[in-house]
Formats: sequence, C-alpha cells, structure tokens
Amino acid sequence: MITISFANNKGGSGKSTSCSNLAAALSYLGRRVLLIDGDMQMNLTLSFFGEDEVLGFAAEEENLCTALAAGEDLRHRIRSTADPNIDIIASTYAMSGIESGLTALREPGKALERGLRGIKREAAYDYVLIDAPPTLGLWVKNILAASDRVIIPAEASPWGLFGLANLLDFIENSGTASARPELLGVLVTKVDERKNYYRQTMETLKGLETLPVFRTVIHVDSAVEWAQDNSTTVVSYRRSSRSAREYLDFAKEVEEKCR
Repeated sequence: MITISFANNKGGSGKSTSCSNLAAALSYLGRRVLLIDGDMQMNLTLSFFGEDEVLGFAAEEENLCTALAAGEDLRHRIRSTADPNIDIIASTYAMSGIESGLTALREPGKALERGLRGIKREAAYDYVLIDAPPTLGLWVKNILAASDRVIIPAEASPWGLFGLANLLDFIENSGTASARPELLGVLVTKVDERKNYYRQTMETLKGLETLPVFRTVIHVDSAVEWAQDNSTTVVSYRRSSRSAREYLDFAKEVEEKCR
C-alpha cells in the first residue's frame, strides 16, 4: 500500500480535483483506493457525495477530525462511495481547529500516522491518497509524516509557483532523511497553451534541475466543472473528455514512478 499526499500551501492549485481524479483513474485501472479529506473546505468529499450528505458528515461525529482528536483507529471512519474501488474518510469544517486539538496529544506530529496503522496492517488498499489543506503547519506535517510520497499540483499562472520554495523546504524538514516522503513530482494544472503563463511555468520548472515534474499536464476543461456540479470526478463523468484522458495518463505515470 502506497500513501500519497497532495500538498501546496497556495490555494487554487487543483489539489482536490487532482486527488479525486487520480483516485478515479486508479480505480479504472483496477486499483483499490482510500481517500482522506484533510481540508476543512471538504472539496474532496464533495467530489463523491452531494452537498447535503457532506454537511451531514460534518455535523456528525463520524469524521476525520473527531477521530484524530480522540486518538481513534481510522478504520472506523471509512465510508464507501458509489465507486466500489474507492472509499473515503470525510472531512468537516471543524478541521479549522485541528491544530489546537493535535497539540493536546502525545507525539502530536504523528497523530495521523497512528490512526492509519490499522489500515496499513490490513493492506486492503493499493493506494491511500490524502488531500492536504493550503497551509504549512502541524496538521500538514502530520500528513507528510504519514505519507510515502507527495505530489505538488501547481497552477500554470503568474502566481502558480509562488511559495514553492517554502513548500519544498517544509517537506525537506518534515522528518528524518529516512522518514520524510519522497517528492513524486510537480503536476502542472489549469493549463491554457494560448497563454504565456504556461510556457513561463514550464521554463521555470525546467530550470530547477533537481525538481521532478510529471510529463502529463492537466488542461483547463469545462467538463471538470460539470463533473463537480454533479458531485463526481471528470474521469467518471465524461471519460472521453480531454482532462479525463489526461488524468488517466497521470495515473499511469504515478504507477510507473511508484514501482
């Protein structure tokens, strides 16, 4: 089982969209995936359930935040989705206060890692994908500590790479050399090749020779928004769309890098 987190301290980078669609693409390839929604905005959960259901999850005690605060085994918080290969641990708006809740725990930087031990022992999934919030703090440090790999989605825009150096430093300092997650690569999202921003983004990334970048890029596609409006992924909603095909290519590249 491989645990991969999606992290970027800049909002609007396409983290939740890329995380949910990687899960859908891996499912299409026959892989079993557990998703963990670590963001109070709950967008990852909204990719698989309607708004009323998601708000219901948030109001109940059956969510990630309450389980972490109680030091519980996260196996008891897993929910099935409409896709038989994809399960999820839902988020809640209470995640906005997770940092203060963690500080009361023993080894607060490893709360998520402890909660996942039972899931890892059972090895019922091929992948665990974690959507991190757009911050750099104790909770994101928890997510990185629980991850084997990390993917950084970056928007092809003037500010798309803003703060990237800080994020890379944060990942580098998130654990010991043997325990910190491997950077699987930067995924360039929201690409519009008619704009100079895309070329500037790619040139900047190519100039950072030690930084791995995925060959696959994700173009702007209205099918993504239609899928989100229907509480599903674009891979499930319209597999013939450009972005769905790109996420399938991305999944194959992820598998290739994880071998």
